[in-house]
Amino acid sequence: MSIEHFAGNINTAMSTRATDKSQLSAALLRMENIHKSFPGVHALRGVSLTVQPGEVHALLGENGAGKSTLMHILAGVYQPDKGTIDFDGGRSLTIADEHQAQQLGIGIVYQERSLFSHLTVAENIFASGLPVNRWGVIDRTALLNRSRQVLQRLGQNIDPKAPLSRLSPAQQQMVEIAKALVIDAKLLIFDEPTAALTEPETASLFRVIRQMKDEGVGIVYISHRLEEIFEIAGRVTVLRDGQYQGTFGISETNPRDLVSRMVGRVLLEHDFSPAPVPEGSRIVLEVRHLSDHGKAEPGAENGSLLKDISFTLKSGEILALAGLAGAGRTELALSLFGARPYEEGEVRIEGRTVQIRCPEEAISAGLGYVPEDRKEAGLFLNMSVADNIAAARLGHFGRWKMDDQKRDRVAAGFIQKLRIVTPSVATVAGSLSGGNQQKVVLARWLLLNPAVLIVDEPTRGIDVAAKAEVHALVHQLARQGTAVILISSDLPEVLALADRTLVMRRGRICGELSRHDASEEKIMHFAAMAAEVTA
Repeated sequence: MSIEHFAGNINTAMSTRATDKSQLSAALLRMENIHKSFPGVHALRGVSLTVQPGEVHALLGENGAGKSTLMHILAGVYQPDKGTIDFDGGRSLTIADEHQAQQLGIGIVYQERSLFSHLTVAENIFASGLPVNRWGVIDRTALLNRSRQVLQRLGQNIDPKAPLSRLSPAQQQMVEIAKALVIDAKLLIFDEPTAALTEPETASLFRVIRQMKDEGVGIVYISHRLEEIFEIAGRVTVLRDGQYQGTFGISETNPRDLVSRMVGRVLLEHDFSPAPVPEGSRIVLEVRHLSDHGKAEPGAENGSLLKDISFTLKSGEILALAGLAGAGRTELALSLFGARPYEEGEVRIEGRTVQIRCPEEAISAGLGYVPEDRKEAGLFLNMSVADNIAAARLGHFGRWKMDDQKRDRVAAGFIQKLRIVTPSVATVAGSLSGGNQQKVVLARWLLLNPAVLIVDEPTRGIDVAAKAEVHALVHQLARQGTAVILISSDLPEVLALADRTLVMRRGRICGELSRHDASEEKIMHFAAMAAEVTA
């Protein structure tokens, strides 16, 4: 395949399609009566979806509603059991695999990143076909130049020569998006594309989506963030339990109506009391002058160094860490939990200075950590729900031999308390929806009952109903005395939950806001524009 195919001008190709937009009267995509079953699960039951050229069409539903299954069928990953797919004038297509989907002009940005950590950024972007010269050798110059061009289009200053493993989750998500943009797509599917992105990165993505829309590209946009749906989409289709609930113009509906259609009921917002943390609450965690003078890894922006971090955290307080990608929030959490060494400073828990060199020591000291990426670092995907819940407190279930019955009873109690949707305690955790996986991780730390619980992006990629339940759970934990550190890029989530917010920028704390003073504008001012000062 020639280098011109991969390294050709993306904008020129899309502009050509834009000229033909007025000639396209038929739907770009028509999926009708799609059925799909897996062992024990009827994932899709007669679902239909129509997308016009130049349309951003949102697809909504709870975790497990069938959205990703429907898109995997369109992308050639799964084959439907029943139903028809018409695309770009073709009738009743069978999309055999992902390669055929790309040849048809269908691209997808997966919710779960499909990247190779041992390859460079550029090699990941062009993984489906590296540009070659006339001798069939990879053209490295073209590879790097075209990678830079598509990254710049997304507003990213990422070194295309950098190994992917050195990038933050947010940067990796932008590489996933860039990977989809380099194919000559007629239809692009975005499955939770902003789950790992900050607001400025989301704004850059929306700018590109609007440009593609103007050029005649059809967009299917999946997101649990309703504010994004109303900002970017023209129509929205709702699924519930694998069944079609209807298609609506954005101007003809509202968030409450869409949530009701998704969950089958009106979802009441939880009333989190803004009452301050009691004056007599004891200081549970004290961090003094924490610093890490190591060198940032070349070619990446996620090697943020911690610079003179100091703060306190009281029993029953929810302390949010806000900031842009690369600000150092996750690095701080990992340092406190013993998964990332720091060079200077002091950490005190319950008034006692502790030296934490590994997660095991952190757990013993009374710390818990719900990581940013639940699949990579939070769950044992091939193990049962019961084993995952018990993992942080194995000694509770027997010193020499696991008491399986006790473990299963405890797990069943958490399943009922947290409303975890799973066939049984023996179900493999990797088969659950994202929201239920997150509840399993939270159940593990509830069992441990830590003095301090760090939750890093706790609602990323989960639906609105599960998000409300996680919010209620975090709030309940705090009011029962657990000190909570909340790391979130979702500013409404920060404002809803946090008693106090610390804003980080380039490894420093550059601002502190009380619940009463906090606003999205003030947080973004400190995160993006404030002068770097130590709080």
